[in-house]
Amino acid sequence: MSNLNAGTAWRFLLVGGAATGLQYLLLAMFVWLGVFDGVTASAVGFAIAAVANYLLNARFTFATSNRHSHGLPRFAATAAAGCLINTLVLDTLVGFGVAFFLAQLIATGVVFVWNYMINAIWTFRPQQ
Repeated sequence: MSNLNAGTAWRFLLVGGAATGLQYLLLAMFVWLGVFDGVTASAVGFAIAAVANYLLNARFTFATSNRHSHGLPRFAATAAAGCLINTLVLDTLVGFGVAFFLAQLIATGVVFVWNYMINAIWTFRPQQ
């Protein structure tokens, strides 16, 4: 059975929404406290939220019985690529003068599509 279906997409969206909310909360907190600049704060928030994202997706979205030793490295690689995509899109858009939070929303949409496709067809694909 394929992981690419409406049910997993909606659950992925819900879990991703929670993780994105956590990322944005951390982003705002880090910037407000002056800990990091906006792009760095976004990347750090993304990395922290990725841990919660993996656990919820493994259990809730894809209900995988795969070992974490199988899924976690794949998820980490996917999340790292997603973080890079997020950072590149955000930095590029801000460089072109797009308002920071609008740029972050666009970057989030791009990363959502990337993450769902790769996680559904590779990360959480049932082991043979």
